[in-house]
Amino acid sequence: MEKNIQIFKNKVHSIERKHPWIFSGAIQSDTSEIYDGDTVSVYDSKNRFLARGHFQHATISVRILSFEDVPLDQSFFTAKIKNAFSVRMKQNLLRSDNNIFRLVHGEGDGLPGLIIDYYAGVAVIQCHSIGMYNSIPFLYESLIEVLGDNLQAIYSKSSDTLPERTEVENMYLHGDCATPHLAIEDGVKLNIDWVTGQKTGFFIDQRENRTLLGKYAKGKRVLNTFCYSGGFSLSALLNGAELVHSLDSSKKAIQLTDENIVLNKFSGKHESIVADAMNYMKDLKEDYDIIVLDPPAFAKHRNKRHQALQGYKRLNAHTIRQIKPGGIIFTFSCSQVVDKSLFTNTVIAASIEAGRNVRILEQLHQPADHPINAFHPEGEYLKGLVIQVD
Repeated sequence: MEKNIQIFKNKVHSIERKHPWIFSGAIQSDTSEIYDGDTVSVYDSKNRFLARGHFQHATISVRILSFEDVPLDQSFFTAKIKNAFSVRMKQNLLRSDNNIFRLVHGEGDGLPGLIIDYYAGVAVIQCHSIGMYNSIPFLYESLIEVLGDNLQAIYSKSSDTLPERTEVENMYLHGDCATPHLAIEDGVKLNIDWVTGQKTGFFIDQRENRTLLGKYAKGKRVLNTFCYSGGFSLSALLNGAELVHSLDSSKKAIQLTDENIVLNKFSGKHESIVADAMNYMKDLKEDYDIIVLDPPAFAKHRNKRHQALQGYKRLNAHTIRQIKPGGIIFTFSCSQVVDKSLFTNTVIAASIEAGRNVRILEQLHQPADHPINAFHPEGEYLKGLVIQVD
């Protein structure tokens, strides 16, 4: 049963500006009888309808799905999925040499709390709110209708993304598919394992940046740190790199990388290294032309931001200090609480500390299948720079 909440008079402005989050401090009503995952209608102090969304007892109390007074039913979700799929098809992301893309990117597609990634016929659903998890029956029907013959299986993977108090089981909702599953990104073959792999099985958000690395890589010696399954390494090798080293502290990640190297027949020019990247970059034993720094999020909450900035500064300073003259660094941050200005300033500070002259060649970000809701700037989480060190 849908429930109603009322917002304090001085807190409606952000909703009227169509920001999709309502924080707990904005809610005037008693929410003790509202449960995690309930659908709520939001009203102002004069009982004027403002929005409808999913409730959760958390700092972000309501994730808004609609600013119109419409039911969040099957037709609503099907229309949203159909629109998201249409946007990806206009980006030409489903073709003979690419069948990996993000189908739904949360707030960017008007479905806060939901990620759906697509791997060569398999849709992997990841929910970040209980309300969205409760909506999986709608999502199931929508994916069946919208993807049609392009759908082989649907896998639900939300056990690690919902609150700890929520017990859910990862499972196939439709069809079945052995993993690792062969898919292709811009001509690179990849083994994807959404069952035991990180996130939904692969980091799709670096696709365009991997392709860009390929344009720099011909004849170059490349070090790819925090490599996970080797995406940047494979793009460099596909585009004629002389030598590529892939580094990760996880033996499982290195195993994934090695399997992908063999799959693409690149073994002769590749070597894997199991090591901590921060320590490894302090004293490089090789001269590299290109180094990729793509660490996991150093901070997931604002109170950890300073600590994260210090981590990014140390990592970049070590790398800038060690790389050969004329070398190029692809450096990234996926910490949402570190915006692109802060990240750029941190890399500049690292350059000063390292005592090297640095020029910025490219400014990087997430691709178009990870869209940013214009009213939700927090959705811009991936930022990066291509820098050259004199």
